[in-house]
Amino acid sequence: MGGEGERERKGGRRGRARRWERNERHISGTYSECLYYTTSFVKLVCRAMYWFSLCCLCLCLAGYIPSYLEKDEPCVVCGDKATGYHYRCITCEGCKGFFRRTIQKNLHPTYSCKYDGCCIIDKITRNQCQLCRFKKCIAVGMAMDLVLDDSKRVAKRRLIEENREKRKKEEMVKSLQVRPEPTGAEWELIRLVTEAHRHTNAQGAHWKQKRKFLPEKIGQSPIAPSSDGDKVDLEAFSEFTKIITPAITRVVDFAKKLPMFSELPCEDQIILLKGCCMEIMSLRAAMRYDPDSETLTLSGEMAVKREQLKNGGLGVVSDAIFDLGKSLAQFNLDDTEVALLQAVLLMSSDRSGLTCMDKIEKCQETYLLAFEHYINYRKHNIPHFWPKLLMKVTDLRMIGACHASRFLHMKVECPNELFPPLFLEVFEDQEV
Repeated sequence: MGGEGERERKGGRRGRARRWERNERHISGTYSECLYYTTSFVKLVCRAMYWFSLCCLCLCLAGYIPSYLEKDEPCVVCGDKATGYHYRCITCEGCKGFFRRTIQKNLHPTYSCKYDGCCIIDKITRNQCQLCRFKKCIAVGMAMDLVLDDSKRVAKRRLIEENREKRKKEEMVKSLQVRPEPTGAEWELIRLVTEAHRHTNAQGAHWKQKRKFLPEKIGQSPIAPSSDGDKVDLEAFSEFTKIITPAITRVVDFAKKLPMFSELPCEDQIILLKGCCMEIMSLRAAMRYDPDSETLTLSGEMAVKREQLKNGGLGVVSDAIFDLGKSLAQFNLDDTEVALLQAVLLMSSDRSGLTCMDKIEKCQETYLLAFEHYINYRKHNIPHFWPKLLMKVTDLRMIGACHASRFLHMKVECPNELFPPLFLEVFEDQEV
């Protein structure tokens, strides 16, 4: 028995050793493969940088030739290849520099000629006689008065730089002013989205006249303690659940009226609705924030205070919705902007479990582009309005995520019979 046990132990050690060796070979192979691709990538980058540098060097050596020069146009002084229009004449760099130095340093009185000023000046002999070269510069029309001294040259360069910066700023301002407005197709999309919102937004613009305040005694006396330190007032929770079903139904109706949504698979429609439902309901509630009474009006009919909403089950989520309401009040959004914001929230391609992510992403991009163009049309004179408004999408997504976590606490603290079936169907299986 002892011998058999010893053989089993040895066999086990050998098996582990073989597995370790195989894993080591696999890891080594994988590492070598990664190293190979990494090294190859570095070589490719280095090769590209080398050729880029070589091209730049060739361009520098070749020099910049203005477009107004003909190919291989000669310098009017020495016949070498001209590089541009210098001091009123087409010359090469050499003759340009010679003429400039001569005038700046006042050298021409010191020049002399061994052959009585009869030298022929070309690109070979130009450096042999300074006097004849200078005389030819004057003869072909190079202007002495255009040569600037050091101070004037510095001032001219500064002026050129200032003008260049001025043009850059003018172009930037011009590009900001030219903001595209909605196309005909986008106006039609905007109209349909706005109508979908108006037909599913309870009480519409008359919510202040039709709202009813939740009695102050409800939601002010917490009854059931929750595990995260907040309280759940079951009476307030019961009141909120009475309006939650019609509120969810209106969000569903809004989505069904949107162009492109009905073209998606049913499974994706359900995922998108579950993901955005709390976000859209929160946006609609936040748009009905009343600073005078410090209340939100839920579902267009029930006005509640911060503590009532918090104690009624939402906890810290209520703070986020109230803060959003205060923030959105400064934007002065119209129905169209609220509707487009809801459409962008609905068409979020990052919801877990979607099958047509690319199609949904394109739909969202279509809504976003129409939204941006509408903002350009309506509020083009308000700086940074569009990026600030887009940040509210992030705030609403955060509210949705916090509510998904908060829902688990409500399930523990509140009796099941208080939860409407549609409420459970929408929020029960959400990811936290």
